[in-house]
Amino acid sequence: MITEDEVRRMALGLPEAQASAHFDNADLRVRNKIFAAFPAGAGTVMLRLDPQEQAALLAEDPATFSAPDNHWGRQGWTSARLDRVDPGQLSELLTEAWRRRAPRRLVAAFDAARPDGGGGVG
Repeated sequence: MITEDEVRRMALGLPEAQASAHFDNADLRVRNKIFAAFPAGAGTVMLRLDPQEQAALLAEDPATFSAPDNHWGRQGWTSARLDRVDPGQLSELLTEAWRRRAPRRLVAAFDAARPDGGGGVG
């Protein structure tokens, strides 16, 4: 099982990522845009993913991943159970969620600084 603190550490390693909160939920942001959130007491992390990636995750592992049946879910917000999700996969998904919300120049700088030139995920 991965903890919220471990998820925070993973996410805060991304450029300009910050921990914050809205309502009663802790969240993670890049330039004030939320890319992940922790619903209070749920034991999950919500990630802002591409809707196609979300659909693949829901089909592949519905015991770990779910999505709300509302406009948030249609925007790609996907829930991952912390007691089931693979830490490596979660790290990749956090990076993808960050990429969807970060400014293009920040993503380009991040990709350019990576050893693989940004060609891979995570």
